[in-house]
Amino acid sequence: MRIEGIPASPGYAEGPLFDLDRPRARYKAKAGAAEEKAALEGAIGKAIGRLAALVEAADGDVAGILEFHIAMLEDDALSGPAFASIGSGQPADVAWRAALDSEIAGYEASDQDYFRARAADLRDIRDQVLRALSEDSEVAAPPGAILYGEDIAPTRFLETDWSEGGGIALRAGSTASHVAMLARSRGVPMVVGLGIPDGPRTGVALLDAERGGITFSPSPAEIEAFRQSASLFADRQGAAQTFLTEPAMTKAGTAVRVQVNIAYPSDVDGIDVATCDGIGLMRTEFLFGKTLPDEETQYRAYRRVLEWAGDKPVTIRTVDAGGDKPVPGFTVEETNPFLGLRGIRLSLARRDIFRVQIRALLRAAIHGNLKVMFPMIATPDEYSQAAALFAQEQAALAALGVAQKLPPLGIMVEVPSVALAPEAFADAAFFSIGSNDLTQYVMAAARDNAAVAHLNAVRHPAVLRLIAAVAAFGREKGIPVSLCGDAGGDPAAIPALLEAGLRDLSVAPAQLAMAKAAIADVAV
Repeated sequence: MRIEGIPASPGYAEGPLFDLDRPRARYKAKAGAAEEKAALEGAIGKAIGRLAALVEAADGDVAGILEFHIAMLEDDALSGPAFASIGSGQPADVAWRAALDSEIAGYEASDQDYFRARAADLRDIRDQVLRALSEDSEVAAPPGAILYGEDIAPTRFLETDWSEGGGIALRAGSTASHVAMLARSRGVPMVVGLGIPDGPRTGVALLDAERGGITFSPSPAEIEAFRQSASLFADRQGAAQTFLTEPAMTKAGTAVRVQVNIAYPSDVDGIDVATCDGIGLMRTEFLFGKTLPDEETQYRAYRRVLEWAGDKPVTIRTVDAGGDKPVPGFTVEETNPFLGLRGIRLSLARRDIFRVQIRALLRAAIHGNLKVMFPMIATPDEYSQAAALFAQEQAALAALGVAQKLPPLGIMVEVPSVALAPEAFADAAFFSIGSNDLTQYVMAAARDNAAVAHLNAVRHPAVLRLIAAVAAFGREKGIPVSLCGDAGGDPAAIPALLEAGLRDLSVAPAQLAMAKAAIADVAV
């Protein structure tokens, strides 16, 4: 029996099934409210300690996920209702589960994919404490197992040994979840949105995370066909490595620039600068965590990446907070944050915070080939206001004798108003197409919503027509145009993007080889 789903991390896995939803050990109630309160406090402390230990061994993106969990556990607003329920006579496990389930239900009911995806993190937080309360030791999955169930906790992923293969098959889940991001970065096959019937399953399964599906109780013929597909996938990946250190070029000899997207300065540690043409997108949201970053913190982060890149360009995006990236003390709560005060709109509304980032960028610009782009631009006035702030801060730094440099200022093309009328933004130094949001807004379909996944496609004629129009305008006016969304690293989408006129793509570091291989197979 084969069941279809949504690919979240490409690859193939063949192995025994491991039930993520197995029953847990039961909690033993205490004698009174004081003991119950102490038990919950101790369990929260144990969970924080366990997460802190994982942080020490984690790299940048993983550490950020775990630190989010720790911050939530340390927040009295999360645990307060549970302690109040204990005071009313409930045992610690019941009180904690009820409090967390209420929060989880609120996230799951959101009309925003980001908040629905974060429900998995809350379930992880809930279960970490319940595990500590019951002193339950988590049973390890056998080597090469396919972990299946409703969803998977980030900590469960991090504690699993993936060195001998394996994969993840989820009834729920999201391509935007923390686990999906981790799976892609580590090459673990993952499929979400599977219509797997409830109840335990055993035996060997075949997980096809290239097309999106899982086969239970496969026949010998299905196993043989699956292994052939897996072998071809591995061959393609292996062959792609030969393109990694070479400049990207099509069959017709057309040169294509391939840059990389990064989220943390530490991301460059695992990238050979010779394999890419620079940084096409450096996100800065990582700096805006539990506290707003000061100028020096930002300056050091930007300088580190610029010095790594040398003469190659580094395009840093000003903070794209809001929408699916809430930041405490900065973003505002809205009924529809994707259409609200996010990106450049928020930065212009909070100029005190924006000016700090601008000064850090101006100072860092002397250390390399910096370009700065503004997210979520919708009107020419937004670009003009942002550029004016850069000019003001440059003059102020110069008056103080501080070394600085004004970098080229460009815009993200992700709001349809820009793609439809690019001539209104001819003052921008460059355009960078954000294919994720542009596709989402054009098609009115979230890419990680299984019900509308078939609609969210960058290769839809309407989306490609807009991309082609922006590329043509850029060629006509001499304005560089690149693309930094997920589509740039998708081998299936690359031919259409090149045919639309793009010659500059920015991809996740793990996609570099496959992207260059796909470019070499295009005849434009």
